[in-house]
Amino acid sequence: MEGVMNIFFDVDSTLIARDGSLRPFVPQVFEQLVGEGHRIYVWSGVGLRWEVVERHRLRPYVSDVFVKPLYDHHNSLPLLGVSVKPDFCVDDHPEVIGAFGGVTVWPYDDPDPLDREMERVYQMVQGVNKTRRNGS
Repeated sequence: MEGVMNIFFDVDSTLIARDGSLRPFVPQVFEQLVGEGHRIYVWSGVGLRWEVVERHRLRPYVSDVFVKPLYDHHNSLPLLGVSVKPDFCVDDHPEVIGAFGGVTVWPYDDPDPLDREMERVYQMVQGVNKTRRNGS
């Protein structure tokens, strides 16, 4: 499928707040992205976070979970068992985005029902896909 990407989401302060609550619109955006053929991966610098995926019922959308490299990003992928090339990353840390590309989100530290960062993420993915399709 044209424009299909491996999209990697960080966990803490990206998908969930400090209290473990899910950022608004995560399930809806995951559903849209997977429906368009993208593959979603979750990774974290503090280990495999399947419990977050399961607790928030995101399993139908998530292809796999990995440990996120915190330094020497590209060279660390095989050492951490990351078997998939990240095409687009979503993280609250700009250095990860600098290494792999994607979008830096505003840290989601405390629950905020007015937060719309996931809608912005979806629009950014759409923009990347449009650029790829146009060969730019």
